[in-house]
Amino acid sequence: MKLFTKSILLIMLFVSLTQAQIGTRMVGFDARSMGRAGTSIGTFDSPVLMMTNPAGISFLNHSGVDVNFSLMFPTLHFKNNLNNVDGDKNIFPLPGASYVHKSESNFTWGVGFFTAGGMGADFKLKHALYGTTLQDYHSKLASMQGGVSAAYKFSENFSVGVSAHMVYSMLEFSMPYSLDPLMMKGIAMPGMTFGQMFAAPPTAGGFGYDEVTAAAKMNDLTAIGFNGKIGFAYKVNDQLSFGLSYTLPTSLTYTKGKAAMDMTAQLNDAFGKAVQGAMMQGMTQAQAQAAVMAQFTGLGIDMTKGVIASYDLDVDLKFPQSFGFGVSYVATDDLKLSADLEYLNWEKAFDKMSLKLSNGTSVNVNKLMGAAAFNIDFPMNWKNSLLVKVGGEYNASKDLTLRLGYAFGSNPVPDATIFPVFPAIVENHITAGASYQATSQIMIHAAMEMALNNSMPASKTSLIANEYDSSTSDLSTMLIHIGFSYSF
Repeated sequence: MKLFTKSILLIMLFVSLTQAQIGTRMVGFDARSMGRAGTSIGTFDSPVLMMTNPAGISFLNHSGVDVNFSLMFPTLHFKNNLNNVDGDKNIFPLPGASYVHKSESNFTWGVGFFTAGGMGADFKLKHALYGTTLQDYHSKLASMQGGVSAAYKFSENFSVGVSAHMVYSMLEFSMPYSLDPLMMKGIAMPGMTFGQMFAAPPTAGGFGYDEVTAAAKMNDLTAIGFNGKIGFAYKVNDQLSFGLSYTLPTSLTYTKGKAAMDMTAQLNDAFGKAVQGAMMQGMTQAQAQAAVMAQFTGLGIDMTKGVIASYDLDVDLKFPQSFGFGVSYVATDDLKLSADLEYLNWEKAFDKMSLKLSNGTSVNVNKLMGAAAFNIDFPMNWKNSLLVKVGGEYNASKDLTLRLGYAFGSNPVPDATIFPVFPAIVENHITAGASYQATSQIMIHAAMEMALNNSMPASKTSLIANEYDSSTSDLSTMLIHIGFSYSF
């Protein structure tokens, strides 16, 4: 247990120092299984079963500790009518550790924590509203979970298991954020809101905007939730085994966050449009500026106080339930084949992200929005996804095992809501790995995973913002997985 405690402390230190960012949901959760594309639901050889099929820990041969550490190297690209650029070259660390206790009884238990998934990206992009000034586009959604698992063998061949995990997640966003003008519900004049004024065509006395944009930043958001799993494991004989698993959906409320909203560029653009309109009616530039300033003042907007606001922020987000089936077959004494099939119910989870802003600090922004507190539903509309994994492992010698695998996960992101800092669009994964029995108790694992590039065009009319209309997002990743197993 001393070795396990030291491993936990070391990985907690890594997490606290690196602020891990994660690009896509991991195909697997340890180096051993990742060599064969993450297959583990019906393959009972690793404590990672606590994440995939807790019933399988009943069939492990020994008590033991697993420590795993992965590095993710994503490659991103974004193209629209103003940009054709690569994203930042980030490196994301992904830790995990677990312990399983075997005894003479039919009861087996374990404890562990794992990097569960997330996504993130960084770009510097041009935006039509900001001219040549590059804007920061940043996201981070990181999720870790851990807790206890237990399994009971009802017979020599059949076991049932459960995992009860706490989930810890972090969320950040920073980018120009565009809204329907009608979100501005403040009263500009009797019978007209600011939203209606900004949306109305110039011929009707408006500005003609179909969206309004603010430089937005959301940070300090953290959430704690619960995730449960149940699994069934059936070992027909020493050659053939099956597994079934179900993972509950996880509802998270990110609290005590901060949001900043800077509408300076948008209001300056509106002010400029109004000045141009006044000049077209015969005023000089100075006269037009004075007249428009007086007009804004009459609407209750004091231009000298600016339009930069900060808010308290809560965010609601769900992670999906999933169903899994796995099979493992020992073809020969040296060759084992395995396959998993998973269904992820994104449709009922990532349909939207609900933002709740309160205690706005800007008198002018509060006037425009109609209140110091308001809610925004950020559209996502993800589709359900199937994940198919197949792999094999070959005992090259008594101490060395070689692995290969392939995984395909259908892309859940629709073309109407794809945007560069929330990509998650890779589909094809190729993996290779090996394990070496260093001593009778210590085994070393290594694997490499290549998520092949996927290029996805956005729809002609994006639900996120005009800047993403007919844009193209590209994502590929490379991951290196290292693991150590110590058997008691």
